[in-house]
Amino acid sequence: MDGDEEGVAGPMGDEAMFLNGGDDGRQQWRRIKAAMGSEQIDVEAYASLYIGRTKVMRLLFMAERCGNEGMQLEALRLAYDEIKKGGDSHLYREVAGKIAGRLGPQYTLDQAWADAIDRRAEQRKDKLDNELNGYRTNLIKESIRMGYNDLGDFYYAHGQLGDAFKNYVRTRDYCTTSKHIIQMCLNVILVSLELGQFLHVSNYVGKAEQTPESLDSITAAKLRCAAGLAYLEAKKYKLAARKFLETGPELGNNYTEVIAPQDVATYGGLCALASFDRTELKNKVIDNINFRNFLELVPEVRELIHDFYASRYASCLEYLENLKPNLLLDIHLHDHVEALYTQIRHKAIIQYTHPFSSVDLHTMAGAFKTNVSGLEKELEALITDNQIQARIDSHNKILYARHADQRNATFQRVRQTGVEFERDVKALLLRANLIKHEYNQRAAPRKV
Repeated sequence: MDGDEEGVAGPMGDEAMFLNGGDDGRQQWRRIKAAMGSEQIDVEAYASLYIGRTKVMRLLFMAERCGNEGMQLEALRLAYDEIKKGGDSHLYREVAGKIAGRLGPQYTLDQAWADAIDRRAEQRKDKLDNELNGYRTNLIKESIRMGYNDLGDFYYAHGQLGDAFKNYVRTRDYCTTSKHIIQMCLNVILVSLELGQFLHVSNYVGKAEQTPESLDSITAAKLRCAAGLAYLEAKKYKLAARKFLETGPELGNNYTEVIAPQDVATYGGLCALASFDRTELKNKVIDNINFRNFLELVPEVRELIHDFYASRYASCLEYLENLKPNLLLDIHLHDHVEALYTQIRHKAIIQYTHPFSSVDLHTMAGAFKTNVSGLEKELEALITDNQIQARIDSHNKILYARHADQRNATFQRVRQTGVEFERDVKALLLRANLIKHEYNQRAAPRKV
């Protein structure tokens, strides 16, 4: 009866990887570990894993979804502080409005600061436009490329993502080396992820991978992560898992403007559990040395994968349940948690029933921490979907496997083979006799 082919989900650090070591490294590891082990995620530890605009957007997403005022205010405070390091006055006003004076006078709208940022932005924009016009007049390709690139950086920093995207794309016509093309693709991918345009992400990952020169390991890891996010958004979980599993440890903290290494472990691990069979899970996840480094950062995900493979379903499902509340606060994973969890649970049920000719539903319900009636409904759905070959004795609460009659199946195959052989032999004899008696019809000559 083989089958076919998302507690606390905050990041957990591991002092063996991506930390600088020493007391500071151990301290950061403990803080991130506390974020995973407590009922409420340590927002500051979570935010420390990211930089730039994605840090702000993740914090705002968390503040909107968490349903806990303390966590919400902490996320808004950190977002406010991060925005003031940049120049996005529109986002600053939005966050100050959401805080609404609940964090004291330090976190109210500083209108003078916002107006000063707007004035400087306007001056900077005029300067960049004038420089670009001069470069276009002189027809210097490299200068034009850099001019568009600078405008793209400016618009991105000020939150005008549509204009940033247009300017980054315009650099394509002025790229003269593979390095320029890769930089252009990475810039477009970054803005497309912020805009939620995942089709552009896939397209520009493909363009970057097709450059004549071989990619360095860090760039290759970034592209695999971006492709994984695009496949995740498209609900192509098996393809997403493959991309995250192929990500090399060189990624480290080099792409924290998009994704943290802890995310690679969580996204890749859950997608693999939901879509891989046992053999793939063993070969591509558990025995994958490179991915093991990522899994060490999130021990809960590592343990639930090992529990699933070892058929310790109660422990596996407990880890999943503990992870769930904070997975729902993840900006990329929240829409997929229920679908992934359902697929993982169904695969566990299929795997549990596979070795047995009969299963007591009371025992099975205990293993899956559910009641018998709920388990019956799940089994009915899987049997109807032809994922489990079995029948349910509702009176005695026993699941009976419907194993194929191997002897009868073999006899039927032999009989069918004999029928086909007899037909072929008769056809050959008929053809031989027709040729022997020269009883063959020739086509009439063509009239010109």
